[in-house]
Amino acid sequence: MSAEGKSTVAEATDTVLTASETVPPAHTQPSEKEKLPVLTRILSGSVSLSFFALLAALIVGGILIAVTDPATQKASRYFFARPLDTLSAGWDAATNAYLALFRGAIFNYEASTFTKAIYPLTETLTVATPLIFAGLAVAIAFRTGLFNIGAQGQIILGAIVASYVAINWHLPSYLLLPFIVLGGILGGSLWGGLVGLLKAKTGAHEVILSIMLNYIAANLLLFLLKTPLWQREGSSNPISPVLADEAIFPRIFGQSFRLHAGFILALLAVFFVSWLINRSTIGFKLRAVGANPHAAKTAGISVANGYIIVMAIAGALAGLAGVAQVSGTEKVLSTGIASSYGFDAITVALLGRATPVGTLLAALLYGALRAGGVTMQVSTGTSVDLVDVVQALIVLFIAAPPLVRAIFRLPDPDKPKKKKKTTQSAEAK
Repeated sequence: MSAEGKSTVAEATDTVLTASETVPPAHTQPSEKEKLPVLTRILSGSVSLSFFALLAALIVGGILIAVTDPATQKASRYFFARPLDTLSAGWDAATNAYLALFRGAIFNYEASTFTKAIYPLTETLTVATPLIFAGLAVAIAFRTGLFNIGAQGQIILGAIVASYVAINWHLPSYLLLPFIVLGGILGGSLWGGLVGLLKAKTGAHEVILSIMLNYIAANLLLFLLKTPLWQREGSSNPISPVLADEAIFPRIFGQSFRLHAGFILALLAVFFVSWLINRSTIGFKLRAVGANPHAAKTAGISVANGYIIVMAIAGALAGLAGVAQVSGTEKVLSTGIASSYGFDAITVALLGRATPVGTLLAALLYGALRAGGVTMQVSTGTSVDLVDVVQALIVLFIAAPPLVRAIFRLPDPDKPKKKKKTTQSAEAK
């Protein structure tokens, strides 16, 4: 190599070394999202999207309340003469309905006693209890890449086994209640684990499997309630005997409130799922399977076992929702024991972004909507069906983040930035 060539290489080497001293190591460089302003990161986060989706649903729901209000409709007849009358009537209808919803769900500021004032909040927590269990059942399956649409059937099976223990086992309360809880866990986990087993061994889709098992569970419940083992004596209706006092969860704040110890069990379930997903070895494997089954298999993780385990756990959580219904609020086993909790759980898990704490908050929101909907209807005459409309709107906006961003002008961190136009320098010319 000539002296000139050696000099050129030396200069290039010095340039690279100098540049490497000024550029931080790759592992210390912030990601593209971390380079965004703090406010932009907050507004573009999943929590903000959920909040604005809820806000959009409430706004649209308020418009529907105003449109269907008789006073607003009457004022709209002379809208072009006095438009403020129509707008004022619509605003009053919406605000009064939502204030009634608040009084029926959180705090009744018009009540004469403190007990009556806080009763709505305890009702919200009571209604939310089975939703917390069922929402966790759907959320934990989401984290493993599965869509558990079978929480309804798992609730029913958990309620069937729990009610069998409650009706036929005559034990003291401190022994009977743990066995009832274990019975609900067993019934739900068997029903959910069956979905995971068939998925793992045959490759059948979990959505189809769980939907079919929902129908089987509902019809199995109807059949069992017509047998002497479950049917109430002297009744032709499909309903079980009333559970003994020993089989009922104790009331947390006394007999004046319906809130029972099942709510505490639901909070423990939230902590358990959070630890399982984020701290345990099993949770790491489940998240790996959900992120990329092929990569997980290459790393030595059994994808089939992951499907079975997560669906068994999901079923156990849903079975606890059945226990909360049987031994918590209903005190009997009937065909409507699962209500619509299994399907509402899908919305709860979506709204909570499939996280344990998010699912808890979403379940509390849904509990508030359900508990306050009755007061809203009685106080203002607003149809309670509008609560279902608001719930459906929440699902709509949660499922369409670009729509929420467009409505509220929220930033999209994944959208590439437009490059600024630069003028050519005189040297380039």
